[in-house]
Amino acid sequence: QVQLVESGGGSVQAGGSLRLSCAVSGGTLGTYNMAWFRSAPGNEREWVASLRTRYGWTYYTDSVKGRFTISGDNAKNTLYLQMTSLKSEDTAMYYCAAGASSGLWYRPSEYSSWGQGTQVTVSS
Repeated sequence: QVQLVESGGGSVQAGGSLRLSCAVSGGTLGTYNMAWFRSAPGNEREWVASLRTRYGWTYYTDSVKGRFTISGDNAKNTLYLQMTSLKSEDTAMYYCAAGASSGLWYRPSEYSSWGQGTQVTVSS
């Protein structure tokens, strides 16, 4: 099973930017469908963005469209989430996920491997 390790989280003021990274090992990035999810205290895990690596297709939840960009670097075997114009409501633990299924990209059940998460805190 592929292993995922996130990094790049931190504390930032509203309006700022962060880039999250997800290092993939035990597998090749380009053979998986990848996603970012987030979880804030008291809330269910929320889908943020997905990347169909085979085609380069990207999908975003409405609240992050135009602000976040998901991308992958096959040479580095790493997934990224570039976050700009951050808001306090973006505060959460962010998780990287990988799966071989071609089902609904926003469902957590479509992903078989998960990282441990990286914390993003946005202060207003």
